Amino acid sequence: MTTTEPSPAATARPSLRLARERFLSGGPLPRGVPEEVVAAWRRARFFGVPHDLKEPAVAPSPPVDSALLGAARPVLDRIVPALDTDRSLLVLTDERLRVLWSAGGVPGLDPCPVLSEQEVGNNSAALAQRTRRRAEVHGPEHYLDRWQDVSAVSVPVLDPEGGRVVGTLTVASRLCAARSPHPQAPLAEAAATAVETELRARAGRVERVLLDAFLRAGQERAVAALDGRNRLISAAAQRLLTPEVLAALERTAVGARHAHGTDSAASPEAAVVSGPVELPEGAGCTARITPVRLDGTVVGVVAVLEPLDAAPLSVPGSPAPSVALTGSSVPWRHVVARAAELARSGRPLLLTGERGAGKSALARELLGPGPVQEADAARDAGLAQALPPPWPADRPLLLRHAERLAQPGVAALNSLLDTHPDARLLVTYTPGAPVGPCLQRLLDKLSARSVTLPPLRERTEDIRELLPALAPRPAPGQPPLTWTLDALRALERYPWPGNVTELAHVVRALAENRRMSGPVRRAELPDAVREGPAARPLSPMEHAERAAILEALRLHGGNKARAAAALGIGRATLYRKLRGYRG
Repeated sequence: MTTTEPSPAATARPSLRLARERFLSGGPLPRGVPEEVVAAWRRARFFGVPHDLKEPAVAPSPPVDSALLGAARPVLDRIVPALDTDRSLLVLTDERLRVLWSAGGVPGLDPCPVLSEQEVGNNSAALAQRTRRRAEVHGPEHYLDRWQDVSAVSVPVLDPEGGRVVGTLTVASRLCAARSPHPQAPLAEAAATAVETELRARAGRVERVLLDAFLRAGQERAVAALDGRNRLISAAAQRLLTPEVLAALERTAVGARHAHGTDSAASPEAAVVSGPVELPEGAGCTARITPVRLDGTVVGVVAVLEPLDAAPLSVPGSPAPSVALTGSSVPWRHVVARAAELARSGRPLLLTGERGAGKSALARELLGPGPVQEADAARDAGLAQALPPPWPADRPLLLRHAERLAQPGVAALNSLLDTHPDARLLVTYTPGAPVGPCLQRLLDKLSARSVTLPPLRERTEDIRELLPALAPRPAPGQPPLTWTLDALRALERYPWPGNVTELAHVVRALAENRRMSGPVRRAELPDAVREGPAARPLSPMEHAERAAILEALRLHGGNKARAAAALGIGRATLYRKLRGYRG
């Protein structure tokens, strides 16, 4: 049972019809009009929705292959006989509020192909999708003329695995005298619950069929079974798969499902054929796929991989690539190349970036395997232990957390640079704290030879490469940690305020504490990561606000309190706005 988003008209009911007429004519509104209703009308006007709209300007085609509709149709077919179809309308939408199915009707109300606010203004389906709970909209609370005598109640349909909104169920009728609650609210909630139960049952069947196909193919071979959300990968396949090859196989699995659904007249064999699949150049292996079917429908593929003769296999137990250098995104490769170029000269180098961005790890890689004098200003702010006179010029110095240096430490470092301008010194610095004149002089000296590391949220395409590098080595006989596509998408949508360090904590905690087998699912991720930002369009004002907040966070090293102070807003307001941008 979901909680209810009450209709404002149920608790504050001035003459909303009069208020709406004045709003449309530009006149002053009467007192006591619910702010939620006025805000909804304003959004409709902002989106350019005409109040006398007959048909939406854009009527997107519903998806050909809809798992939601497949699960919901048996439930809805059972409900329709109990519905007063002459006076009630039952509507199912997908996550983009495209109408997938409808039954019944309301006199004088024509069906609408899409219910997004951008196309038709305020309505209960859009409100339920945004708030993730039951919502009601009555009569003049709607923006459109055509819905002024309609009451509607909508309930979101949630994905049983990740909890995201995958659609809505709406019951509409003539305007209810009692307003809230809508008399058909229990029916809408029961229908949504039944659809979620069916989604859960079908997801379990697909996983079982995929697992059976994977086991039949032989775990001793290089085998991968995929359906676009789940992955089963043998140890031999894990050694062959690169992120590019895995992405190609994921696309093949999703394409196979869609290809089977696009032509119902074609036979399954004609739609999806077993055989070789094209892999990216330099893949080092070949792959042959076999479709996996459930009740005659393609639900995934099994891929059997074979190494090319000239392709060297990775040796089990070989060291994983350095986390500091992992990533193929353009921002990251540019930063690594620039830092390596400056480090080769043997002169001082400054690495800056947000907390957890990987400054210290990259610094150690740049200094190489030889002996290094390492100092941490967070523990030795005066550098009394790290810089005892005389300076050992034959050994490079790595200074971490320069922002934590005390006055004596800054003075010692400035003196060192004055006497040894070519010292092999590598400094990491996290901006954000107030900078004194001596520390500013030090940063000015190093500014010409500095590199700023991008935060993880600006190189999310590297996350899939970082995951195996961050995961602990599995115990003998245990498979490596793998991830469902839904979990990967949640990881890539999360903003990672703690950057790579935060991602490493999540990966290690899952590797050490999970009791389930198979790929990590979205439901296993921490709450903040699992929920993630909802996919909703931002207004131009929100885009500008979000850009200003992200820039302030970057300038202050991810410190939200200092970023809020710099923006002139409270920390609670900053948190609220960040949550709002995520939906």
